[in-house]
Amino acid sequence: MSRVLALDVGDVRIGLAISDELEILARPLEVLKRVPGPASFRRIAAIVAQEGIHCIVVGLPVREDGAHGKQVASTEAYVRGLASHVDVPIVFWDERNTTGEARALLRVGGHQEGRSAVGLDAAAAAVILQDYLNDQREGSR
Repeated sequence: MSRVLALDVGDVRIGLAISDELEILARPLEVLKRVPGPASFRRIAAIVAQEGIHCIVVGLPVREDGAHGKQVASTEAYVRGLASHVDVPIVFWDERNTTGEARALLRVGGHQEGRSAVGLDAAAAAVILQDYLNDQREGSR
């Protein structure tokens, strides 16, 4: 069995989430600092190798109207760098509304609003991944 990894790429942090081996459920994994250089790429490559990742899903931060802005270009640039460090497919996934969904899930789980942006980043990656996994299952029926 293998797993899927998701990234929520921001200017300061990158939230990571991972699927279970059956690719049914997503869970937050960790948060990396986004700094110049290959440090985060190497960490993600290590996770890919350790966890048997066969695909990376990256949230694409399109605007509500579907337009691509500065953050989309930043995310695409990050993925170009990452692609030279991993040997698995990388797919973009529309991440509109995922931060709001992640905030709601954290509130339901008893986490205080705004207490941990770090937790929010990993939770947002889990929402992105769960949306992707659900879509993949529905498409295979």
